[in-house]
Amino acid sequence: MDEARQAPERPSVIDILDPADPRIAGFRDVRERDLTRSGQFIAEGAVVLDQIVASDRFRPVSLLVLRERLEGLGSRLSRLPADVPVYRAERDVFDRIAGFPVHRGVMALAEPVPAAGNSAIEAALRATLDRRGSVVVACGLSNHDNMGAIFRNAAAFGAGAVILDERACDPLYRKAIRVSVGTVFTVPFVRWGGASAIAERLSSMGYECLALTPNAADALRDIRDTRARALFLGAEGDGLDDAVMARCRPVRIEMAPGLDSLNVATSAALVLHHLAFPARS
Repeated sequence: MDEARQAPERPSVIDILDPADPRIAGFRDVRERDLTRSGQFIAEGAVVLDQIVASDRFRPVSLLVLRERLEGLGSRLSRLPADVPVYRAERDVFDRIAGFPVHRGVMALAEPVPAAGNSAIEAALRATLDRRGSVVVACGLSNHDNMGAIFRNAAAFGAGAVILDERACDPLYRKAIRVSVGTVFTVPFVRWGGASAIAERLSSMGYECLALTPNAADALRDIRDTRARALFLGAEGDGLDDAVMARCRPVRIEMAPGLDSLNVATSAALVLHHLAFPARS
């Protein structure tokens, strides 16, 4: 057989019988590691694993798989680099390693690819500007469910990047990864500092900065042109501060009387969908 046409070598499968085995130290007590980790992180589920493998900015280090899940992962394992070990464990051992019942039965230890982040975000912002697309700016978001959902919405509606201010929570926190279904690995993101400075920087690049407020004169449905835009999202409750609002074009989402706000991730989905597929008169 032609060497170039041979199937890729599958990673080795290593049975783990002892939860104290030092080879799986990176998977031990996952919830505590969420608070203390540095560099590497844990991602759960086969779909999330697909996103890691597809990413240019992150790479898998090792996998921990429940024995009965292994057979169904064959095609996914074939896409892993051959030097990524796959650890296999029975349910009792698996849960004792993680420190809680892991229903998906698949965990990946992953890490950033060195020096990949800056070039990726700059290229993404240039490409988004050229195609008159959208980016998302998350300001002060502290809820990991909302952060993960925003990444998922960004991926679903073609946003070119997510930019975090200095106060936003970590999208690589395990829960944010899970809610995002792994899109945190494929949607470029960067942390840039203060929200006002981010607005100024994006405006100077040619993006129109939008901010949602129920008191805005402009309704979302009235935006019908296509141009590069940055959607600024604030934390639920506090919202965006006045200095940021002053640098943005205020826009409102029309809704039924009696309620003036939506969940921030839901709002992001509505706006990103409209910007991706603007109504035509």
